[in-house]
Amino acid sequence: MPDPLVSVQRVTRRFGDFTAVEDASLTVDAGEIVGLLGANGAGKTTVIRMMLGLLAPTWGILRLFGEQPSRDTRQRLGYVAQGLGLYDDLTVAENLEFLAKAYDTPVPALPAALEADRGSLVGAIGLGRQRQLAFTAALAHHPELLVLDEPTSGVDPLARARLWDVIHEQAEAGVAVLVTTHYMQEAQQCDRLVMMSRGRTVAAGKEADIIGDTTAVAVHTDRWQDTFAALNAAGMPVTLAGKRVRVANVGAAEVRSALSAADVTATVEDVPATLEEAMTALDRGIRAQA
Repeated sequence: MPDPLVSVQRVTRRFGDFTAVEDASLTVDAGEIVGLLGANGAGKTTVIRMMLGLLAPTWGILRLFGEQPSRDTRQRLGYVAQGLGLYDDLTVAENLEFLAKAYDTPVPALPAALEADRGSLVGAIGLGRQRQLAFTAALAHHPELLVLDEPTSGVDPLARARLWDVIHEQAEAGVAVLVTTHYMQEAQQCDRLVMMSRGRTVAAGKEADIIGDTTAVAVHTDRWQDTFAALNAAGMPVTLAGKRVRVANVGAAEVRSALSAADVTATVEDVPATLEEAMTALDRGIRAQA
């Protein structure tokens, strides 16, 4: 088997007395889409900044293309940051021209959807088109690795789907992709998932591996507001989707007992846990140990 293009082995990054990342590990192979999941503050962006060579690990081993992150390795990757990395006071065309000079590559062609905005300032076009421009810029030098930090945040579902089409096209062409996302539908499009909590890698594998033996309980009742309040007060990991109440990693008997104590009538049933519920349960377990 060829070596992974990204190899993070038991990496820790400390800022004084604060540990942002602790003993984190992950790999990304050519042609693979790996989703890096976790709540805000989990350490995802710090791992990415170490991969880019913007931060050095306090200890641990981090390799890109078999070597330490450097200016040379940055030439071989494309990066879409949360803030997109575009210049609002330059036009769409000027942003691409600047990037082409930085990488010493030809100016990339604009997607048809952006052609009408060629002379517009980036700050004046919509977020969806800004993200499309950021993808175009990241791919201009034909990178071997794509690093995408919340690349579709804030865009409508159609634009998000189009951007994911681009991601899959790149992976099919052999590009390695590491993407952070908080959309569970996007996580399901990844070949493999790595979950972080409080700076640590707490789970890795396919969706079924992350869910594992996590269970969930669905609660059926017209008194959904009282139900949610009662279960939340009992300290249970309760979620609400519309008027549907669910509890992750808690037995049906425990849910019935909490509802009975609050004088709430409801029907409960065991159901398969979702990826989001498994992540919630893992995160609560880590927090309880802290």
